[in-house]
Amino acid sequence: MRLAAIDIGSNAARLLIADVIETTDGKINANKIELIRIPLRLGFDAFELGMISNEKSSRVIDTMHAFKYLMRVYDVTNYKACATSAMRDSINGAALIEAVRIKTGVDIQLISGSEEAQLVYENHVAENLSPAHAYLYIDVGGGSTELTFFDAGELIYKQSFNIGTIRLLKQKVSLYDWEEMKAVIKSYVRSKKNISAIGSGGNINKVFSLSKKKDGKPLPLQLLQDYYKELSNVNLEQRIKLYKLKEDRADVIVPALQIYINVMRWSDIEEILVPKIGVADGLIRKLFLETKKA
Repeated sequence: MRLAAIDIGSNAARLLIADVIETTDGKINANKIELIRIPLRLGFDAFELGMISNEKSSRVIDTMHAFKYLMRVYDVTNYKACATSAMRDSINGAALIEAVRIKTGVDIQLISGSEEAQLVYENHVAENLSPAHAYLYIDVGGGSTELTFFDAGELIYKQSFNIGTIRLLKQKVSLYDWEEMKAVIKSYVRSKKNISAIGSGGNINKVFSLSKKKDGKPLPLQLLQDYYKELSNVNLEQRIKLYKLKEDRADVIVPALQIYINVMRWSDIEEILVPKIGVADGLIRKLFLETKKA
């Protein structure tokens, strides 16, 4: 079954196309056919102006037109589309979603932070890992960070915080926001087992690529701290040149590392796994299960 997922985040919009099958033992395997990322950067409008500008709104509509045609040429049988923090925080977010529906036929669902966290958890990465550990999913986006704590086969806790990379760049995160996150982590993220982190988001994927680690190998907290120090000590132009980063990655990777490091420190976590999953992957799994029941 060929399915597609559209994730419209605060920094970029992604189209994931995958062939999905269910194995004889009941596992869902998604073979990624195509992943397109468009740096719309809606958060730069949403978190500073409280609305999405006409220029960026036009780019959203153009992007959805392109995604629609790509799904058609790839023979996609069904799709799901969602929008997250930037659209949630924009006074014209709902109106833009309706404009997209009218002009392109693409239906977008505006999801809450809790639903966003659930979609990351839908990938069930922890179920295939050691039962000797507890796991904290950390999904860092442009507008929010979703935390999901998983222990002894149970979902213990999940919450979305309005702490994201673009919010940090725009100085829209207060000391109170950080203290609230810290207090919640200290209260809920605890276990008799060792706790490992599972990181998702484009920035942690890029850090993993920079590290040259083999797939499946965790990144130590110390390595994240070293990258944070290195990248913080050079300007944007130097980051692009020295680390071969795209401009729309080079500016957000430092605040992303700040978030991952703080969450891991407050959780007493020493390493983070990077399975390269995210909201779009969760959407694909959810869509497959819904289509199967239909």
